[in-house]
Amino acid sequence: AIERRGYARVGLLGNPSDVYNGRAISFSVGNFWATVKLEPSEDLVIVPHPVHDLVQFRSLSHLVNRLKSDGYYGGVRLLMAICKVFHDYCEENGIGLHDGNFSLSYDTNIPRQTGLSGSSAIVCAALSCLLDFYEVRHLIKVEVRPNLILNAEKELGIVAGLQDRVAQVYGGLVYMDFNEKRMGEFGYGEYEPMDIGLLPPLYLIYAENPSDSGKVHSTVRERWLQGDEFIVSGMKRVADLALEGREALLRNDSIEFARLMNRNFDLRRQMFGDGVLGGLNVEMVEIGRRFGAASKFTGSGGAVVVFCPQGASQVKLVEEACEKSGFVFQPLKVMPSFLNSFD
Repeated sequence: AIERRGYARVGLLGNPSDVYNGRAISFSVGNFWATVKLEPSEDLVIVPHPVHDLVQFRSLSHLVNRLKSDGYYGGVRLLMAICKVFHDYCEENGIGLHDGNFSLSYDTNIPRQTGLSGSSAIVCAALSCLLDFYEVRHLIKVEVRPNLILNAEKELGIVAGLQDRVAQVYGGLVYMDFNEKRMGEFGYGEYEPMDIGLLPPLYLIYAENPSDSGKVHSTVRERWLQGDEFIVSGMKRVADLALEGREALLRNDSIEFARLMNRNFDLRRQMFGDGVLGGLNVEMVEIGRRFGAASKFTGSGGAVVVFCPQGASQVKLVEEACEKSGFVFQPLKVMPSFLNSFD
């Protein structure tokens, strides 16, 4: 049997400009992960998860309540999609695969709807299993692997960018540049692993039962494609924050780093509006700011990353406020790089 993990990730600066030829800084999170297990078997089997792929219910109301809270989809479709994308990539690139079959199963402790990239963590872990089962890891470049994960999610209609998948494949702290020229020439961006020791202590806020994740459809993508100057210039400013944040981390400028984190959320809020962001998500950001902490979304909403430049006393104030509001507050564990010398 082969068992691999895909970790949650935090988009630290630059998100969501990665979808708009921008830049980003992200890191992999050791607090939460998805595990995929591959076992050789007679037939190829995708095993439903007993909780996340539930098909048996106590009653009709149980089924309906489950769909309202968790939606229609579990992880089976993610595993099927990466199998297809992996097979097609190998076929198109002349990579031979042996005829052995396998059984794929998964588990995850990444909280749902928290913007911690739980779906792509499952896909990332599954891809890692496939690379090792077929012994083709050396034939598929590390830069390409995030594209395979993203393509699997695109098969299912999931709209996303490469940032999350890069952080999950590379591990550690990564600076990314998705400029149009590079993307057009290679199909992937420039990825620079950074020393995780450059990061200050960071904290996570999330709601265990998110109910208001934004109900209004965003028109930002359409406006960007149409050349809307407000959106185009806004995304460029968000992308610049990642570049400036990289420099601030390298020179250990915590005050500037905190300013950039706050600016990232403010620009996003201006472009998307509170109806899209969701009242609960905005409240999580503002709970840290009330005490002078820097805070922003970890991804598309659902969880917030917090930096307390004033230290332990400030951390305690934010933690107590989160407890009163019913939010989870915990230190973030940054995973080191997953890359080996061959990668």
